[in-house]
This record gives sequence, structure tokens and C-alpha cells, in this order.
Amino acid sequence: EALVCLLFFKPEKSKIDRIHLSEDKKHKKFVISRKSLTFVILISTRYTMALIKSVRGFTPEIGDNCYLADNATIIGDVVMGNDCSIWFGTVLRGDVNSIKIGDCVNIQDGSVLHTLYQKSTIEIGNHVSVGHNVTIHGAKVHDYALIGMGSVLLDDAEIGEGAIIAAGSVVTARTKVGPYELWGGVPAKFIKMVSPEQGKEINQKIAHNYKMYASWYNEEETHPNPPSREGTADSAEIVQ
Repeated sequence: EALVCLLFFKPEKSKIDRIHLSEDKKHKKFVISRKSLTFVILISTRYTMALIKSVRGFTPEIGDNCYLADNATIIGDVVMGNDCSIWFGTVLRGDVNSIKIGDCVNIQDGSVLHTLYQKSTIEIGNHVSVGHNVTIHGAKVHDYALIGMGSVLLDDAEIGEGAIIAAGSVVTARTKVGPYELWGGVPAKFIKMVSPEQGKEINQKIAHNYKMYASWYNEEETHPNPPSREGTADSAEIVQ
């Protein structure tokens, strides 16, 4: 929603100067009285400031029911599916090549996605979780994979379905991580297999929780019954 500011004027006999501020879920209202005029300024507090920018003739395509945080940046050749969430300070920079994102993907705060000109692209499947401060540069990530916070995926790396990249790892260029494998370290190396049942339970829980978190920001009013932390998971809780 765009910022809305309405200014009303009405005669006022009172000469007493007055400034009054009231606020509700949707608006801030300033009432300023001075001599013969009262000014009523109504300012909407519900608006989105995500930067969505076209470049080289490409305009980002955003699916249905996506949440874009106020200072997220989405540029150029970016195609995003439905029910995704792009969190605070995240940059999807599709200026030199394409970024394709599936459904129900969460890309958490401070992450950066970029590519190589005329070489690498980014492809992210469905129900993928990308943790805080992750860098993905020209890599492919399959469905239900989990990229731990602070990790780096370099050009032409490929992360298999349901795989887990431990926090702080660096997956070097052209590395292939198989389905349901756990990798970690700098450079990242194979640690162990994760059973498909365990992998799906962890990864689906995070992906689905982030869809719920995003819904709180899209609601008109504050969530009336915040859930307890019991039974929820975040990418910080993955294998130590």
C-alpha cells in the first residue's frame, strides 16, 4: 500500500496552540491547532517499501501471497513462485543473469543472491529455506533443501533434494551435494547421510513455519495468539 497523507482545514475560534497525536493499527493522526486554523494530518502506517526494480528490460515477477520485507531488494530477471517470503535486508540481484525461485521458499534476513554474466544462473526449488546472511552465487538448490545461516554457495554448485548445508559452510564452485546429505565446513565436505524422513521433517517444518511467520506481517492486526516456541524450528537449530 502506498503512503497516504490527507490534510484537512477547518475554522477554529480558539487561539490556543495545541498539538495532539493519536495512533491506531492503521494510522497516525496529528491534530495541530494554531490561532484560527486546525490542521488534521492523517498518515497511513501500513505500506510496503521493498525495492522492486527493472533492469535491461527485465522486471521481477512475484507470485501470489508472497511477503516482501520493507527493505528487501528485488532487481531484474527474478521469477518467484507463490507463498514465498523475502526477509529484511535481502537482495535478489537478477541484473546479469536469471534467478528462478519456486513455491514456499523463504530467504531470510541479509541474504544475497547474484549470478555471473552469461554464465551461471540461480535455480531454487520448492519449500527451500535459506538462512540468515547466506550468499548464493549462481548455484542450484533442489526442493526441501536447507541452507544454514552464514553459508556461501558458489557458481554451479548444486544442492540435492532435502540436503542440509550446515551453518557457516562454503560450498565451492561446481560441487555436487547429493539428496539428503549433510555437508559442512570450509570448504564444505560430506559429513553424513540424513534419512529422507528426518530431512523432510526438519526442512518442511522450517519452510512451513516461515510461511506462517510471513502471514503475521501480512495480517491487518497483530497476531492475537502468538505461538509458543515449542514445536517450532529455525535454521539455527540444525545439526551442530
